Parts: sequence; structure tokens; C-alpha cells
Amino acid sequence: MIKKVFTMIVIVLWYGAAFAAHPLITDDTGSQGKGKLLIEMNSEFTHNKETEEDVIIKETGGEVAAILSYGITDNADIVLGLPYQWSKTKEDGETTSDEDGVSDMSLEIKWRFFEKEGLSLALKPGLTLPTGDEEKGLGNGRASYGLNFITTKEVKPWAFHLNVAYTHNEYKLEADKDANRKDIWHVSLATEVEVVKNLRLVANAGMERNANKELHTHPAFILGGFIYSVSERLDVDFGVKAGINKSETDYTILAGLARRF
Repeated sequence: MIKKVFTMIVIVLWYGAAFAAHPLITDDTGSQGKGKLLIEMNSEFTHNKETEEDVIIKETGGEVAAILSYGITDNADIVLGLPYQWSKTKEDGETTSDEDGVSDMSLEIKWRFFEKEGLSLALKPGLTLPTGDEEKGLGNGRASYGLNFITTKEVKPWAFHLNVAYTHNEYKLEADKDANRKDIWHVSLATEVEVVKNLRLVANAGMERNANKELHTHPAFILGGFIYSVSERLDVDFGVKAGINKSETDYTILAGLARRF
């Protein structure tokens, strides 16, 4: 798996950052500018442990996502995301599942429709295309859609971002239809501050509706990290995301590289 991750990073940087200023989960209203290209490689590594009926269940996994963002106008971008995922589940030390592969591709348009005195507003509608293998749990098997309302407020050296989003999922497999809710809401708040030249500290918190029909506690998270600008065209980032409740993954390590053209 390390070789796969390394290979994908090399490919993206060779041909070419961001989708929400990674490692933040919450998006911002920023756009690339007409004719400009942003290519980003984001990765995450997850770990979760719980006990059910005296059985210890450990879940590990991750994702590497290549994201391309192109400015079609000065205030609108088209964004394409292609993720590669892997996951493993062990029960009392015995492996019960071990899958990896390309997941569902995303296609979005971010449009900043208002900007005045440090306050900006944007809409981001999107589609998720069924490129993953639903039999392996790597996708829905059918196209889904969503809409994100984004607010950014800049008060130098600080910036604050608020997302309120809705996603409608369609499923191909009857088992997925029976187990999962189709309509998911998401709300999150993030902040970033430049502490020294080229270094920004970031923080994030959020919650979304639990997709599992049998669970009524909604996953909630907190996140902290940094973004370092190696140059005007290259950023690197790192973050740690932690679950506030049992419905959220225990912890996730996030890292990314971003290249601008």
C-alpha cells in the first residue's frame, strides 16, 4: 500500500493545490481564477476500535484522492475528484474483510456569488459518479448529488469558514438501501491563522447525520493541523482528526500536497 500511495503522489506532482484547504474538512469560498489549474493529492489514514458483545472490532483504512480544480471564470471553478480507498476489519484478531480499489468519482462546481468587506458566499453543487465497486463497499453503485452552502469571513490574520451541506445518496444494492439513510446533512466550522510567514495553523469541528438507519447519534469531530507554503506554487499540510462521540472514527491522520499552475 505504501508503494501505491507513493506512486500516486509522484504522478500527480509530475503532471502538475485546494478542495477545502486541506487538512480542513470545511471548504472555503476561494477560487483559482480564470484559466488557472490546481492539482492536489490528499491522503488519510483511519483507525477505529470498539467492543460489541465482548468481541473487539478493529477497523483500519484510508484514502488517497487526486483532485483537479480549474477556474472557468474568476469566481467559479470546476472540481474533479478521484479517490482510491482501502479498509480492513478484524474481530478478535481475525480478519473479516480486506478491500481496496477506486471509489466513486466526484464532479462539482464552486461558484462564489457574493464578496464584500471580507465576507464571501458560495454555492457548490456536485455529483458523485458510480466508479467504485459497490460489492466491495467502495461506492454506492448509483449516481448521487449534493449541495454545499459556504461562507468565509476574513479578519486578518484570521479566516473563518462555515459549511451547511446536504447530500442525497442513491444505492444499487438492496442491502445498502435497507441499511443506509439517503438524505444526509452536514454542518461544520473552521478557522485558520497565519502565525509566521508561510505557515498557517488550522482548526475544524463539525457534525453530520448518521448514514446508518439503526444509529441515531450523529458523528461529530474536531481537527487540528497546519499548512506550510514551500513556495507560491507548492503547499504541504498535516492534520489529526478525532471523534467527539462513538459514531465518529476514533482518529484520522491527514496529509496532503498541493501544486498550482
